[in-house]
This record gives sequence, structure tokens and C-alpha cells, in this order.
Amino acid sequence: MNKIILHHVVPQVFRSRTDLQSEIWDNQICFEKGTTYLVEAASGTGKTTLCSYLMGYRCDYSGKILLDDQDALKLNKKQWTTVRQSHISMLFQELRLFPELTAWENVDIKNRITHHKTPEEINQWFEQLGIADKINKPVGQMSIGQQQRVAMMRALAQPFDFLLADEPVSHLDNHNAMLLADIMIEEVNRQHAGLIVTSIGKHFELPYHHIIRL
Repeated sequence: MNKIILHHVVPQVFRSRTDLQSEIWDNQICFEKGTTYLVEAASGTGKTTLCSYLMGYRCDYSGKILLDDQDALKLNKKQWTTVRQSHISMLFQELRLFPELTAWENVDIKNRITHHKTPEEINQWFEQLGIADKINKPVGQMSIGQQQRVAMMRALAQPFDFLLADEPVSHLDNHNAMLLADIMIEEVNRQHAGLIVTSIGKHFELPYHHIIRL
């Protein structure tokens, strides 16, 4: 997948509004592979909704979303599964980890499907992020900041053309945010992927190619 195009997409909840001032909603925008984007948003402007559309979890919009030349609304469940396993990965704001599983198991459960990383590479991530001592600890017993690092590792444990990061540093201090940003951008660059970071405030300090206002 080389591009994601939004053609005059408007969430149903915004359809009756005449005061939309967005560079995404009801506009034409193209996210390209190999390019880094920051989507800045105010609360309530549809930041998480946008990510849900791009992942195919919601379709309550008018307009058109194209994944290359494929209309997202016409993809079936099997096609969306392929997209999520091989083309678009996402770090969710709410993390979506399994609290009863260990930190290692939460990352490995994705890697078993994709076979993308070796155990040694995953172990190295834990070391780099300073939570190697938590590797066999249930995620539900870890701090939110530690969980966020586990969630990022899981998002990176697959091939992708685009990585979506929804509020990726909301629970991290500056030091850990920088560690996570380094690992994330290294993997994005290694896969020659596109990166879309959404934020309503604090965000990764990266050399963004484009900053877009939602």
C-alpha cells in the first residue's frame, strides 16, 4: 500500500455542521508511504474517529477513503484482516492490551501471527525501553506508562506500510517518550513506511514532513 486518500470524508456526527474548519474533514488529502505526519486536533474534532476509519473499525461517514485504489467501504472482512496484519498497524490510545497476559505474551501474541520479529529483537526492545524486568509480569499489574511501551512494541511487531499512533505519549515522561520515539521511527524507516501521529497536545518530537490540522 503506497497511499491513503480521503476524498471529502465527513463523519455522520458532523454532517449537519456548516462551520467545519478542518484540513481533513470535507477535504481532499493524501497520506503517502515514507512520509511522516502529525495530525493536530482539539478535543471532540474526531481524532480517534479518523484512526477508526483508517483501520476499518467504523464506516459512519460520507465521502470516500481509498487504500491505494480500493474503496475502504467495499472491503470485506477477509480483506480488512489482511490490511491490519500486513499494511496498517495502530497504537491505540486506550492501548487494548490483555491484562491477564504478561508483557511478553502481549507482544508475542501479535508476533505469532506475523512472524515479523525474532525473540531476540523483542527482548532488545524491552531492554531499550527499560522494562526488561517486567517481561514476565502480567500487564494488569504494570503502570500505565509501562503498558504504553508494551502496546507500542506490539504495534511494531508486524509488517506495515503505515503506522497510526493515537496519542502515543499521553502517559509517558519526556525520557521514556524519547526512547519510544527512537524505536518507533527506527522501525518506520526500516519498513519505509508512513507514520501518522495524532495528538491534542503533547506529541513525539519528530521531524514531521507535514503538520495537519484536523
